[in-house]
This record gives sequence, C-alpha cells and structure tokens, in this order.
Amino acid sequence: MNFHLDFFADAFVNVQQALFEAVVQPLMFHWGWATYIEEAFDATGWFLMGVLQLVVMLVVIVPLQKWRPVEPLQDRRAVRVDVIYTLIQRLGLFQLVVFFAIDPWLGDWFDAWHLAGLPIWHLDDLWPGVTDVPWVTFLLYLVAFDFFNYWIHRAQHRFDFWWALHALHHSQRQMTVWTDSRNHLLDDLMQATLLATLSQIIGVEPGQYVAIVALTKLSENLSHANFKCWFGPWGERLWVSPRFHRLHHAIGLGHEGPNGVLGGCNFAVLLPIWDLLFGTANFELRYEPTGVRDQLEPDAQNRLRRYGDGFWEQQWLGLLRLVGKA
Repeated sequence: MNFHLDFFADAFVNVQQALFEAVVQPLMFHWGWATYIEEAFDATGWFLMGVLQLVVMLVVIVPLQKWRPVEPLQDRRAVRVDVIYTLIQRLGLFQLVVFFAIDPWLGDWFDAWHLAGLPIWHLDDLWPGVTDVPWVTFLLYLVAFDFFNYWIHRAQHRFDFWWALHALHHSQRQMTVWTDSRNHLLDDLMQATLLATLSQIIGVEPGQYVAIVALTKLSENLSHANFKCWFGPWGERLWVSPRFHRLHHAIGLGHEGPNGVLGGCNFAVLLPIWDLLFGTANFELRYEPTGVRDQLEPDAQNRLRRYGDGFWEQQWLGLLRLVGKA
C-alpha cells in the first residue's frame, strides 16, 4: 500500500513540476510575478488535480447518470451554469483568490503564533509510529476533516446569515454531478478559510491536504449525481450515497427541521456515522424532488423567492439575501 501511495504521489509531483517549469514559471517571469512563484507552484498542483477530477467525472459519473437517472433533465440551462461553477472550482480559479486573499493572512497569523511560543498540535502525534505509515496518516486526517465538514454543514443550515448564502446550493431543482460546486463564492471563501485554518492547526502536509480535498470533492460529485443508487443497508451507513444526500436536498425535508425552521438531515459529507451519532440521519429509501420550499410556496406578499438563472445573478441575489433585501 505504501509503495502504491508513494508511486502515485511521486508521479503527480513529477507532472506538476514539469507543467510548472514548462508553462507556468516562464509566464510568471514574463509578467513580472516572480514574487508569487511559490503560490504559482501550488496553484499548478490544484489545477492538475482539478483536471484529474474532471476526467473522472466525465468518464465515470456522467455515464452513471445516463444509465440510471433519478429524473429526466428539464432545465439544461441551469445545469450549464453549474458546469461554470465546477470549472471555477476545479481549475484553480477559486484557489487563486484563496492564495492571495486568505493564505497571506493565515501565514502571518500562524507566524505570530509561533513567535509567541505557542504550540501547534499535530493530530498524528496521537498515534506515534503507526502514523509514520502514509495511508494511516491520510485516513486519520480524512476522518478529522470530514468531522469538521459535518459541523460546517450543520452551521450553514443553522445560522440565518450562512443559510442566506448556502441556500443557493439547495436551489438547484435538477441535481447532477455538477451541482456540488454550485455555491455562493462568499460561502466557499468562508469554508476554505475554516479548512485551511484546520489544516494548519492539526499539521496536515500540503500534499495530503490537496489529496483529501480532491477525494472529498469527487465523492460529493457522486453524491449529488442524478443517479438512482443506494449502497445497501450496511453500505449506506459507511459512505454517503446519492440516495442519502438527495434526501438532504429534498424540498421541505433536508434543509428544514420541525415547523419549517432551519435544520434538516443527512449533513455528512463522506461518513454517515456523524449523522448517526448526532441524530440527523434519515435512511429512508426515497428519491424526492429537490430545491428550497420558498421557490414553490409564495410568501405573505404572494411572492416566490428567486435564486437567479445565471452565475452573476445568483451571486448578486445571494448578497441581497445576506443583507435582508431579497
């Protein structure tokens, strides 16, 4: 197992280095951006990992959608907008914002932390020796990130300001493999900041962080797919399936608690164990329509809430919801 992990890791780094030296580095020097060489090398890794993810989505998950769709696609334009979100996320455009807006601030903050003599806790110190094995360390960090992601997701459905942004993700009535990336950019920025902070606190290596994010995103692509699939009574409790996550997107069920208040079920990103432990699991074998209730039910002024048709309209309406103007 260690041999295989090392082989693939080395192969990825070699391709990243070759792409960086042949294309990215010359452009950085040509444009006078040599100060950002280190960030550019990291961005090259994110880009390459994104390309690999897109290949898996197109070669594996898209055919599964065509094989056993939950529902026929009625609004292909909405799906095309989700493709735009996916390309922004996977090809590193969003990561550039993170590098320039978040990473310098986090770096300064943790430098000050170190200078103050305050310790940084490394998760793999809990299991000395065993965590020297790469795949054990990877799994340990994967579980830690998934636990953290569960509570981020709960917060998105708990606090009105965060739901105002996250509701865009749930407004898709035609869920597909591309829906996972349909998020307000401010929502994505908040999540990226929290996850980057966690990675610093628990000491995950940059290469493992990229791999954890990539695996998580691919699994989320599958769980959002228009694919009629469940993993059986035991498998459903081991890994999030398309059926399990579709209930989270179900109108009036997945994003609402009792009496219509914010809440819901099936918040887990990878491991349903968190929903089982904290009482938010729903394992009913159902495939319900997806969306947000206020898209279909008029308010007191007989108005339906609009979430927008195009990328920029969706982003603008999200900001208006955040300040209570939409």
